Amino acid sequence: MATNQAARLLLRAAARASHVAPRPVVRPSAFTLVRIPKQGRGNGRRYYSSEAAPKSGGSGGIIFAAVAAIAGGGGYYLYSTGQLDSLISAAGIPAKEFVPTQEDYAKIYNEIAKRLVEFDEYDDGSYGPVLVRLAWHASGTYDVETKTGGSNGATMRFQPESDHGANAGLKAARDFLEPVKEKFPWISYSDLWILSGVCALQQMGGPVIPFRPGRSDRDISACTPDGRLPDATKEHKHLRAIFGRMGFNDQEIVALSGAHALGRCHTDRSGFDGPWTFSPTMLTNDYYKLLLNEKWSWKKWNGPAQYEDKTKALMMLPTDMALVKDREFKKWVDKYAKDQDAFFKDFSDVVVKLFELGVPFKQEERWVFKVVE
Repeated sequence: MATNQAARLLLRAAARASHVAPRPVVRPSAFTLVRIPKQGRGNGRRYYSSEAAPKSGGSGGIIFAAVAAIAGGGGYYLYSTGQLDSLISAAGIPAKEFVPTQEDYAKIYNEIAKRLVEFDEYDDGSYGPVLVRLAWHASGTYDVETKTGGSNGATMRFQPESDHGANAGLKAARDFLEPVKEKFPWISYSDLWILSGVCALQQMGGPVIPFRPGRSDRDISACTPDGRLPDATKEHKHLRAIFGRMGFNDQEIVALSGAHALGRCHTDRSGFDGPWTFSPTMLTNDYYKLLLNEKWSWKKWNGPAQYEDKTKALMMLPTDMALVKDREFKKWVDKYAKDQDAFFKDFSDVVVKLFELGVPFKQEERWVFKVVE
């Protein structure tokens, strides 16, 4: 009975709409394919408006008539004014589920890449580095023992996590991605933030970073406590403790640190100041070369302790210098300084691991997206 009433509602609404709006040429692809409920018919076959209606005297015939009416000019009016989906739902007709494909995610990748070119006023001319930082900080809260934190949840949307000291300035990245989320509302913030990091790394000359979707957004109760991300004032013991909590070894710690080739520090955020390299919008192995080959000294200023090179244009943090002070770390710095291909391979592997920490994926396959030229 309820289904019959809802179907009649569809018919009346379509009839009224046909008087409100002129009948345009309707493109079939603009409408959602629907299934006629099993009640009133004997099989699961789909019916289209060009086919004969079921002969059953139940609600199926009424619903079919309603769908046929919607396919007319009145249907376009309901679709364009946002009333169609609610009426179909009220009739008990389930819409075909949207399952995004690799092509759908590629459209988002391309949109982010396009915005990186169009909006080049940020810092050294690119939002790329801050998008990488957003993806890294969203992922780097993972705790391998408690299985909490990580990229699954996008909990930096909420306070207090958004206000954690390590996340200062990341509102710029989240705001940059809002128009993308509005254009593609089906993607979770969790997947969007990670995909933006993948896009930024590849578009800034980095290696291929395979991507796997499947993250879901969580509420404020899943926010992680402050202190899970590295403290730049510390040294090697702190690095091993922080990254060890996520499940990373020495080689992976050094490989991940290579992302410091990108971006810069800001006095109004971390308190530190300056870029690590002379090309802060291109991912290279220059970070390792500079660590080894430049002469670094303590910067004389009123800010937190940091190092500067002889030109006073570049800086290194205490956690950076720990990589050359510690023998086990340094052997990997040496390797990556000599071989960018080796760095790129190891960096890609460890970044994928970082971005996937704690995510309950249903999909095994990873996708690769083409760099937008």
